[in-house]
Amino acid sequence: MLLGFRLPPEWAPQDAVLLTWPHAGSDWADDLDAVETVFSQLAGTILRYQALVVLCHDVMLRDRLKTMFASLPQLYPLYFALIPNNDSWARDYGPITVLDNTGQPVWLNFCFTGWGDKYDSALDNQINDRLFSAAFIAVQRIERLDLVLEGGAIETDGRGTLLVTQRCLLHQNRNPGMSQQALTARLSELFGLQQILWLEHGALAGDDTDGHIDMLARFTPDGAIVYQGCDDINDPHFADLQAMARQLAQCCDAQGQPYPLLTLPWPTAKFSPDGERLPASYANFLIINGAVLVPQYADEADAHALIVIAQAFAGYDIIGIPCLPLIRQRGSLHCVSMQLPRGVLQTFAQGITH
Repeated sequence: MLLGFRLPPEWAPQDAVLLTWPHAGSDWADDLDAVETVFSQLAGTILRYQALVVLCHDVMLRDRLKTMFASLPQLYPLYFALIPNNDSWARDYGPITVLDNTGQPVWLNFCFTGWGDKYDSALDNQINDRLFSAAFIAVQRIERLDLVLEGGAIETDGRGTLLVTQRCLLHQNRNPGMSQQALTARLSELFGLQQILWLEHGALAGDDTDGHIDMLARFTPDGAIVYQGCDDINDPHFADLQAMARQLAQCCDAQGQPYPLLTLPWPTAKFSPDGERLPASYANFLIINGAVLVPQYADEADAHALIVIAQAFAGYDIIGIPCLPLIRQRGSLHCVSMQLPRGVLQTFAQGITH
């Protein structure tokens, strides 16, 4: 039995952020230049605040990126790992770091099945084992679990509460036959939880994750929840997101205190070239050391989203990252990144490649 683990919140001190660089062998092939521009801006911003780990599909990509980054200013180390991959959604297959009862990091390696066998994920499901052996990784323990779980499906306040959606975690394409009660008990054990808040509502058209929480609602360091609102009564999302907001208003932390709520603005509808609605959400922001990176969609609501995030994260730098190319593949900023908390990297490592 695994005991004594604690899942730190995203705003806990970090060593690095993990990115898997897009490549021509993935679904990004037809839009590679545009998405690489997003990744370059994202990577350059992260390196102003902390280290960065970049997974590269092959040697040619790694060497090209090493040349590209050599010409760019960076304040923190950059690490490359040569690991073949199916796609760039590091949030969902990357290692979920917990702390043991001595404060040492442990990696939980859940099964990744391409969001319920929707996409090929064999390479992505092997990434954590391969990254674990990299010279710059200090983690001494990895727990390989037979439970299907994606990082974007969970959100913790760091005070004993996990926020999830029923639509995703209880979907029969993840852990068929596993009840909400059984899953609550298992996750509480793994993450050191006092409670799990199960949202019954909330989903975005075009989001093929079956309703990841990181597209909908996020905790903040001062004990609030910032969530994706919808004020357009004519939008198909209106009723469901309003119902989600009402449920959030009833949520209390592990000490019985209600969470203050902050509402993110609703962007105008974004569509793919073939007319499919895309999942544009401002809740898909990334928290790093001293800054919050916020998706921007060339929308009138972009500026308002930055203001709301600034209210939610007092003292942080608030930085917009253009993300229209990302949502064309049904994800956004948080989806392509995974934080690596303090203690994950070797302190002596200075840009070692693997």
